[in-house]
Amino acid sequence: MLLRNILPASTAEELEQNGAAEARRYERCTVLFIDLKGSTGFSSLMDSDTLVSDLDHYFRLLDKLTDTYGTEKIKTMGHAYLCASGIPEPNAAHALNAVLMGLAMLDAVERSNADRAERGATKWPIRIGIHTGPLVAGVVSEKKFAYDIWGATVNLASRMESHGEAGHLNISGATYAQVMDYVEATPRGPIKVKGKGELNMYFVLRLKAEWSVDPNRRVPNERLLALVGGGAVQ
Repeated sequence: MLLRNILPASTAEELEQNGAAEARRYERCTVLFIDLKGSTGFSSLMDSDTLVSDLDHYFRLLDKLTDTYGTEKIKTMGHAYLCASGIPEPNAAHALNAVLMGLAMLDAVERSNADRAERGATKWPIRIGIHTGPLVAGVVSEKKFAYDIWGATVNLASRMESHGEAGHLNISGATYAQVMDYVEATPRGPIKVKGKGELNMYFVLRLKAEWSVDPNRRVPNERLLALVGGGAVQ
């Protein structure tokens, strides 16, 4: 039960049966990099108990959404949260699932922040970056097993986050090419990224009207959920 709580189910089964789990390369998947610190640095002024309690609150919100949209939580790192779509089980709808989760994350955090503001609690800004591409995933170490992901796709998802803005979902051109039929987005033009040259980025604003059910157009309708649930999106 412990293994299945910290590892993907298929990886836990492989580890139980073989005593080890092989690393796997995935050619098509999408990585989300989320930063709950934003650019304010206010968390450095918090006492430790409040800081941990707040992070636990927001990370629990994100955990629930990984189940909803079939993404795999990889790890948290300080204020950051890393997850991926299309692993460990490949899914053709990985990019759209990731974007749907990103929109749901923005919505969940905004609603939580509004509630916290009414109670006089601190609001946390959120930035989300998404990139699509290949990566390697596997289990490392013999103690405190960790399922992790590596490769340029992970690094570029992090760059999408760091070059984004609080309250926005910033995606790469590679991800946009997979979801452009389903979302409305603002092109940001090629942006210079250290060590990567110029990269196309887009702010996802909302779902297109024909694919959503709410006024803010962040909630997918049944037709879209049927597509991503069946892995039909290419």
